[in-house]
Amino acid sequence: MNIIQKDILAPTIVRFIVQAPQIASKAEPGHFVIVRHKEMGERIPLTIADYDQAAGTITLVCHGIGRSTREINELEQGDAFLDILGPLGEPYPIKYLGTVVCVAGGLGVAPLYPKAKALAAAGNKIITLMGAQRQEMLIMANEMEAISQRVEYSTDDGSYGHKGFVTQLLQRVLDEETVDEVIAIGPLPMMAAAMDVTRPVGVPSVVSLNTLMVDGTGMCGGCRVTVAGETKFACVDGPAFDGHAVDFKEILQRQPFYREQEKTALHACRLEEVV
Repeated sequence: MNIIQKDILAPTIVRFIVQAPQIASKAEPGHFVIVRHKEMGERIPLTIADYDQAAGTITLVCHGIGRSTREINELEQGDAFLDILGPLGEPYPIKYLGTVVCVAGGLGVAPLYPKAKALAAAGNKIITLMGAQRQEMLIMANEMEAISQRVEYSTDDGSYGHKGFVTQLLQRVLDEETVDEVIAIGPLPMMAAAMDVTRPVGVPSVVSLNTLMVDGTGMCGGCRVTVAGETKFACVDGPAFDGHAVDFKEILQRQPFYREQEKTALHACRLEEVV
């Protein structure tokens, strides 16, 4: 699983193009993989942000926020992942819908892009709304602009585009346009807020859930979520779900479960760097 290209997209965010012909041959929008970068490495789920079946490559985007993801982002062109499992999850169904609004919060643009790209190829009008904390964290803008009829930006600090939340842009678009579907991907609070915007007007809305995950095959149960009152597993039933049916309150309560262990691991990593 050799890395043939590495790009720094933003501080702490890296894009890898990886030689993985067997995975690339089966990849579809919405799929993800689980990677290990070393023998004792943590199993990390990463979205297939793009794929080239002819070249046998997949594109992965990693945000270095914990110990393992920071170590992954230190890999260079010519290095290799120890193993990559995939493609995993249910692919997002691609069909003609009409006008689709794609709402990306931060790193959410990585899983959003392959869906938007395929929907555009199917003849849909794509309106893209991209939000981030600040301008330098807006990634993959060129890729989204290439497949969108309209793109708007927001930043929390006002350094680029609308000052405020991307959900405010979503409300404005819904007031102006007839929208057939909304796809919102990003931090859990953003996706929950986006559903609060689309639910009152009845626009079908899809989210991609980044819940806690270990094995990625439905065996551990760590990624369980409640959708329409039923228990689902994000790794095998998703990661895309009807956003209006997702119990976001439950997910937000469970998401910090390993926060202290994550802090401990990151602290140990910083101590090793000092030594």
